[in-house]
Amino acid sequence: MNKTELVEKIAAGAGLSKVDAKKALDATVAAIKGALVAGDKVQLVGFGTFSVNKRPAREGINPATKQKIKIAAKKVAKFKAGAELTAAL
Repeated sequence: MNKTELVEKIAAGAGLSKVDAKKALDATVAAIKGALVAGDKVQLVGFGTFSVNKRPAREGINPATKQKIKIAAKKVAKFKAGAELTAAL
């Protein structure tokens, strides 16, 4: 499912126009992104939790040259499915 299809499902399910459903989806994604950038956790009961995970710096190997390279530390977005979502799958 892509964004257009999701907007159509939201519009049909909530009785909104596609324009309003797209605005709602964009606002939701922006709010989640803003919270993650601020270092907060977003928990949607029954659906799941979005959080930020820190990966430490580490050493890797370049597969083409077999040389060791240094991989920098970084932050990554993480999603953990909630109990209801897990049960539905």
